[in-house]
Order: sequence, then C-alpha cells, then structure tokens
Amino acid sequence: MFPIGDDNSARKTFPFVTYILIALNVLFFFIELAGGEDFIVKWAFVPSRFLANPVGDFPTLFTSMFMHAGWMHLGGNMLYLWIFGDNVEDRFGHIWFVIFYLLCGLAATFAQLAFSAGSDIPNLGASGAIAGVLGAYILLFPKGKVRVLLGQRITQVPALLAIGIWIALQLFSGIGSIESAGKTGGVAYMAHIGGFVAGFLLTFLFRRIGKSQAAGG
Repeated sequence: MFPIGDDNSARKTFPFVTYILIALNVLFFFIELAGGEDFIVKWAFVPSRFLANPVGDFPTLFTSMFMHAGWMHLGGNMLYLWIFGDNVEDRFGHIWFVIFYLLCGLAATFAQLAFSAGSDIPNLGASGAIAGVLGAYILLFPKGKVRVLLGQRITQVPALLAIGIWIALQLFSGIGSIESAGKTGGVAYMAHIGGFVAGFLLTFLFRRIGKSQAAGG
C-alpha cells in the first residue's frame, strides 16, 4: 500500500512552507552529494559525538533533518511530505507549521538517541519530522481519503488505515531493532516512532492555535 495523493478539497491556503521544506531538502541533498563523506560525517547527527560535546554538536540536530542517505530516501520522504504536509500546514498556519515540524524532528532525534546513545553511526533524514506530520494528519483527518497504489491499481482508503498500517510497521520493526541499536546502520525506526508520537501529542496544542488564528483572522 503506497500513498500517492490525498484529498485537498478542504484546503484553504497555499502550502508554501511545505514546498519550501521540500526545496530545502532537495537543495541540501545536492550540497551533500558535492561535499561527500566528510560533509555527511560533519553535519549528520552522531549520538556518541553529540553526548560528548552537546554544545559544539548542537547544529547537527537541525542540519541532519535535511540530509538523506540516497535518492530513494529523499524521494520517499518528500513524497510523504508533499501528500500530507499541505493539509497540516493549512490547519496550523504557516509559521506554526514550521515550529511544529522542527519540534517533531527534534523529538525523533532524541528518541533515537535514547536507544543508541553509544552509536558512532551518522543519523540523517527528514523521516522523523515527517512522521510527526503523519501523527498530526491521522488526528486531524482520520476520515480523509488517501489514494494508494495497491498492486497494479489505484484506490482510495481512509487516512486512518493508510497511516495506521505505516505506524504499526514502524512499531513492529522498532521493537526488533532495539537489540541491534547503535551496532549497525539502517532505518531509524525509533526516530519514526518518536516523531509520530510527538506529532500526535503536539497536535492537541497546535490545532487550538490554528483555530484561534482563524477566529481572529
């Protein structure tokens, strides 16, 4: 079940923040390709290095959110951000969506850190922040329709089902990855789970802000 689009009929604003975030991720990836391995090691989040020097390594909490391990990693993340980010941005407002996105990314990073504190493996990717967007979407639009590629045909399913299956897979895989956390590279499942939970919980606050802004405007 591969999401390829959703229903934007209720969206009232142009999602320029979502598009800017996508552009920044793509731009940063080209810079990353030009910089090579040294650039990745310097600007990715390395758990053991961060714990040894939190102040000096503080920028990597943010730079790592805009880095990716390859074209597939980048493409998959940006597809999910494009599908789900615009609707969440519409509800929260542009500025608050930026804050929400970054907070989810930070929560994801610290969730992964909690399970791989001694790891020397660079952590990178927007997956954690985007997982937070999914956490918000499932709460804001549980009955929203998501177009998915199912086998060789395209069909519509409720967002609750599409995203629910995704987080269930993350939980299942995350439990299995705990034993090897910090020993091998791969998908940072705990970051996905941490970002999703943060996004879900923060939505209770941010949707109130969005409503108050709409009432005031």
